[in-house]
This record gives sequence, structure tokens and C-alpha cells, in this order.
Amino acid sequence: MKNKIKILPENIANKIAAGEVVQRPESVVKELLENSIDARAKNIDVVIKHAGKALIQIVDDGEGMTEEDAILSIQRHATSKISVYEDLEAIKTLGFRGEALSSIAAVSQLEIRTEMMDDEVGICLKVEDGVNVTIEKGSFSKGTSISVRNLFFNTPARRNFMKSDATELKHIIETFKRIALSRPDITFRFFNDDEVIFDFQAGTRDERIRAIFADNMMDALIEVKELTNFLSVSGYIAKPAYLRKSKGEQYLFINNRYVVSKQVNHAVFHSYENILDKGDYPFFILFMELDPREIDINVHPSKLEVKFEDEKDVYAFMHAVMKKALGSYDLVPSMTFGPESESGKERLHFDDFRRTEKNDFQDRPNFQSQAPASRDEATSSQPQAMRGSRGSDFSDRDIDMLFNSLNTEIRKTAPGEAVDHPFSQTENREVYHSVSPGRPEDEAQDMKVFTSFIIQLHNKYILSQIKSGLMIIDQHVAHERILYEKALQSFNADLPFSQQLLFSQSITVDAGDYALLKELKPFLTKLGFELKFFSKNMVVVDGVPQDVKLGTEEKILLEIVDEYKKNQREKHLEERDNLAKSFSCKTAIKAGDRLSEKEMRLLVDQLFATSMPYVCPHGRPIVIKIPLEEFDKRFGRT
Repeated sequence: MKNKIKILPENIANKIAAGEVVQRPESVVKELLENSIDARAKNIDVVIKHAGKALIQIVDDGEGMTEEDAILSIQRHATSKISVYEDLEAIKTLGFRGEALSSIAAVSQLEIRTEMMDDEVGICLKVEDGVNVTIEKGSFSKGTSISVRNLFFNTPARRNFMKSDATELKHIIETFKRIALSRPDITFRFFNDDEVIFDFQAGTRDERIRAIFADNMMDALIEVKELTNFLSVSGYIAKPAYLRKSKGEQYLFINNRYVVSKQVNHAVFHSYENILDKGDYPFFILFMELDPREIDINVHPSKLEVKFEDEKDVYAFMHAVMKKALGSYDLVPSMTFGPESESGKERLHFDDFRRTEKNDFQDRPNFQSQAPASRDEATSSQPQAMRGSRGSDFSDRDIDMLFNSLNTEIRKTAPGEAVDHPFSQTENREVYHSVSPGRPEDEAQDMKVFTSFIIQLHNKYILSQIKSGLMIIDQHVAHERILYEKALQSFNADLPFSQQLLFSQSITVDAGDYALLKELKPFLTKLGFELKFFSKNMVVVDGVPQDVKLGTEEKILLEIVDEYKKNQREKHLEERDNLAKSFSCKTAIKAGDRLSEKEMRLLVDQLFATSMPYVCPHGRPIVIKIPLEEFDKRFGRT
């Protein structure tokens, strides 16, 4: 009886292996660029023709190869990067498998021209179908030039699966940009069909970011930098105005290798808390540095996936650092008069990318420092729709608490110096003075408290002075942010406080709303609703949250249900988040509601006590500002 099992011929085995490493032209560009970087090249050119299907050529001025090394390089598992098992646990190079060139040679017509710096003669090695090898000697440019022609010419099924030229070129460019982003100290050029598309000169990281994205890109970003012995991270995350609708604009580099990590992505996304609406993703460029022994990049042949030895610690570290970065800067967009329109008139321009200075709001209206005589007095001074606990302020103390969950090494090496909160008051700055009740100077002292002007515009917007100009707040979305964070706190605290109704209200709803209210009852109870359910779809309301105005109980409850169903249908929000957003949206003060001066100041103070005073839970801006320079310009001041 004949044996069924046999060893495959080398050329067939190579074609199978090539399927894992070389999936499309972009895979070839990635592997060859990584080899050039490992060869310490300072200038790298990428030449593409017919979206890589006809030609992919990578030219570098790296170390080059000897004749023996060039011949060995096209063999499977031939590499100069590792030699013993221990090397595999501490990989510092981009390549290490020794599979790329052999896989590429198996499915293309490969040519390698290489010459070392000190040699007078180089070598030209041509490989056809991974089998037929010809060698020629000659004088070539120092470094290495690798040409890959007619990719997948001998595997027509694979070639048929390639996409259109536009799609394949898009993938190649994305990979080229990622690698260029990881090494700003190297000059990269990209030629497509003999035309120069990109010319990235060696320089700083910021210069490379501007070259790849946009000249004003840095104005849309917040710098991140945290250095510890365990893990260091640097780079940039986007301001809320630059949230994207694409998952493809998140760039994570670990030890200068572009990788994809669900843990890190989630940590960054979560740090934006409720700035992100459904379908929004933050843009970020982050560089992580850690001991190669703490990670495993040998997960997949593409080397895009990575596993951390201490995933929980890395997650907690990244979340804390991103949160700290977001909390350390003013992220308020500015308004300026832009260039003239076609009609010849100047238009007010909404500038998302204008850089704002830290502590810009240090002279914002403040109500916090004025201590009332009693808790009841404080409560009575608040508008009905605004009573309740304030949002949580994100400070360095919170960062320290987050860092306490990390291992000893991280806590030991985390920096201890304080970072000023952008809305903090300076220590030696006199703001408000509380006075003892009953003294004759009380009234004068009260007037002193309100020296900074604050007015309401058309019962919609609150206007007030800040250090750099004029601050404008949308009162509805500001209160919405306050109530949203208060609702989330109520869910976690499990200490409901309800405002009892003098007379219970009976509401008849349809069967669907009745079932939904019963399902949401545990969360509604935590918010402060006291509901009883009877037959025939009747709901009795005995109490409501203190933020609900008396006389609007039935209207607000039904509006919350409608908003919840709308969010569930359109945005597929998580249950608690959906209810918190629905509650805050329908309970907040509305455009058109007149506020007293004290109510406006209290609203502003509570807004800036929240963890994210820049945008409402749905992503709309809460605060904008007009710089003082703009007023000077309008009035002809020089």
C-alpha cells in the first residue's frame, strides 16, 4: 500500500508560506521598508507602478549585503536578526522571521542589487519563481535596491483576488505613511508611476506629522508625555473638535513598530469618556517604549498584533495618562472673522484648531468660593432644574488614585510633580471673600463678588469675560453636561434622593412604553423617580428627581422614554449611558429659560467642575470664545 503522507517540494511550500506573509502589494512594501530600516538606512525611496502589480522597488542607502548574505537572504528562515531562542524574547528589530524575501521570491520576479560601503564591487541577484537564481557582479549604488515585478504572476488565483489599482495603492500609501511616521529621522520618498507623490525630509516628529497630515495639524492635538521605568508613552491625542468617523486614524507604535492593540485603543477611547458619540473615534499618534521582554510580537506573520505580559497594568497606565492629558488643557474652540466671502463681506469663522493657553479660564465667573451660611441656604439659591451634586472634577489626585491600581514598579517611577488644571485659580489671586452674616458690609461685599460681568443673551447664551477675551456658553448643553455626569454618579452611588409629590400622578402609557419603564425602573429609581406599576398600562408617579421642575413630571418622564427609544434605535447606546443622556437632555434648562445672575454663575461654576466641560454628552460644543485680539482688530487698535 502506498504512503499517503509526503513532504512537499520546496517551491510549493514557499508558495503556501507566501500566502501568510505576502497578502497584497502593501505587504511587500511593508516587509521591504522594515528591512531597509533594520539596515540603518537614512534615505529610502519607494517606487510603485500599476499599484504594485507591475513593480515595487525599494532603494536604500543602508549597510548593504555581501554576496554570501544576499544568496542566503532568499532562503526560508534565513535572518541576521536572531540566532538563539533568547533573542526571540527580546526582539529589537522590525524583522526577525527570515520569511519575507523567500516568500516574495516565491510569487514574483525578484531582483536584489546590493553593495556594501567599503566594497568596490556589488552583486545583482535575480530570482525567477523562487527557484531559478542568477548572479551578476558589478558596480552599484551603496546600499540595497530590491525590485519586485509581476507580483503573483505564477499564482493567478491570488492575482485575481487583488482589488482595483486605486484600492491597492491606497493600502500601500497608508503603510508608507505609518512607517514614515515611526521614523522621522529618515528621509522617505514615494514615486507612483514615475511621479513624486511624497517627499518626507528627515526632521523632528512634529515636522513629520505636519508633512503627512496638515500644516495646522499640531493645533488640533494635545501632547502626551509620561516617562517611567516600566513604560513610557509620548505623542499626541486629538482635541474633541477633531474627533473622526473613521477607525483608521489611530496610530500606535510600540518600540517604533506600528501595531494594533485593542487594549490600548479601548484605554484611549475610554479616556474621552462621554465626548465620543456613537461612531466617533479619536485621532491619536502614540509611541510606547517598554522592555521587549514584556511584549510578544510573534503572534501573527504580519507582526501587526501584540500581546502584553501585564495587560491590565498597561491598560490602567494608558487610561490614566490619556485622561491626565485631556484634563490639562483648555479645549475650547475660538471664533474669529475669517477672509472675505464672494459678496465682499467678512464672515465669522469657527476655528477648531486655534491653540489655547493653559489657565485661560482662570478668571472665569466663580461661585464656588462663596460659602453660604447653611446647606439649606445653598440649596435654596439654586434654580430648581440645577439642584443636586456637582460633577466630578478631574485632578491630579484622581490620576494618583488611578496609578495606585498599577504595580509597584509603575507607582515607584510615575512622576510626582503637579500639573496645573486649566480652570484652577492661582494661589495668590484674590477672588471672592465670604463674610459673616449680619455685618453691615455684607451687601457691599456681595457686590464685590460679582465684579466680573456675566449676562444672558436672548435667554439662550451666557456671556462672560475670561483672560483672553469673551466666553460664550450655551446654557442648555452646559446644564445637560452637568446633569449627565450627575446621573452617572447616581447610578454608581446607589443613594437615590427623590422629591416627593404632594399628590401622586397617574399616567397611562401604551404597552411598549409600559414594558420599557418596568425594564428601566432600577435605573430610574437611582435617578430619583418613584414609580408604581398597575394593570391596564397605568404608571403612578410618587416622586421625581429634584432636577425635575414641579408641574412637568409627566411630560419629562414621557420625553425621557421617547428620547431613550430614539437613541436605542439610531445610536445603539448602552442602557445606562442611553438613560443618562435621555434624562439630561429632557431635564436640562431650555433655550428661552431666563436665569438670574446667581443662577448663571452657579451654572458656569458647576459646568467647570465636571470632568469634560467642553462638549455635551451628544458631542455638541458647550463653550466657545472670541479672543481679545479680535476685538482690538475690529476697533482698530494696534
